[in-house]
Amino acid sequence: MDIVGLANYAVFMAILIGIYALLALGLNIQWGFSGLFNAGIAGFFAIGAYTSAIITSIPAAHRLGGFELPLLLGWAGAMVVAAAIAWPIGKICLRFRADYLAIATIGIAEIIRLVIRTEGWLTGGVRGITGVPRPFGDLPYMQSQIAYLAIVIVLVLLAYLLVERQLKAPWGRMMRAIRDNENAAAAMGKQIAARRLQAFVFGSALMGLAGALFVHFNRSITPEAIDPMIATFLIWIMLILGGSGNNRGAILGAAVIWIIWSVSELLTDRLPTELAIQAKYVRVFIIGLTLQLVLRFRPEGILPERQPVPPPRT
Repeated sequence: MDIVGLANYAVFMAILIGIYALLALGLNIQWGFSGLFNAGIAGFFAIGAYTSAIITSIPAAHRLGGFELPLLLGWAGAMVVAAAIAWPIGKICLRFRADYLAIATIGIAEIIRLVIRTEGWLTGGVRGITGVPRPFGDLPYMQSQIAYLAIVIVLVLLAYLLVERQLKAPWGRMMRAIRDNENAAAAMGKQIAARRLQAFVFGSALMGLAGALFVHFNRSITPEAIDPMIATFLIWIMLILGGSGNNRGAILGAAVIWIIWSVSELLTDRLPTELAIQAKYVRVFIIGLTLQLVLRFRPEGILPERQPVPPPRT
């Protein structure tokens, strides 16, 4: 692979790292700050992707959409619809705890995936949605990739700064108090259910935005792209490895895991076909081994959660 090819691949990877960083930040709001075990990340990712595609894509006879509205409306719509669907799900499911909540959210994600696959009038069914525009898509390939990377970086930075601001605000301290000792927080008069629902909705909105960025990057979407292995399992590993409760750790974990995942795919694709098919399972083993090593030697993650500094005594 020549230098130009390596540069193209590096930009391609950086864009996907940014998209997965948004997913990790959304999960960090739910799990890292609130203790909500959301195992249905792929569902909200899919909602954001299909919503933005329907709003902004070219007309098609076999499905809803083709409104050709501006991209910003598509991205905003992805966040709004993901948050709107997360609200009733949260009202019903957040009464569960730990593994029961995980099972419920897995079920919700599977329902969303089946609706996407079977309701062709809405999502195009197995054919998916094509003709999705990309900002700066008329530029030459490399310039278009760099421009899209810049957009992704700006959105990730903006999301990071907003989440950090909330974390340092009374809302963030309250959420950590609820996560660490729900009974004590309730005794202090905190509205536990309402605050947990807020975290679930905010995190789902970021996941929806990540889905919108993904579909405009690929310019199309099909049900096969919503793989729980990629859009749920890897996100959890990214957050655990980087450091749950630390936004910088979530972004770092996204970068480390996606680089390992992509480089291992690049290496296995160079093997003969028979070996390449078997070697793809090694990628999952490498990711699992990485997670086990982190949990064994640094269970708090590469960048642990930063404990708030108590005010000085007077």
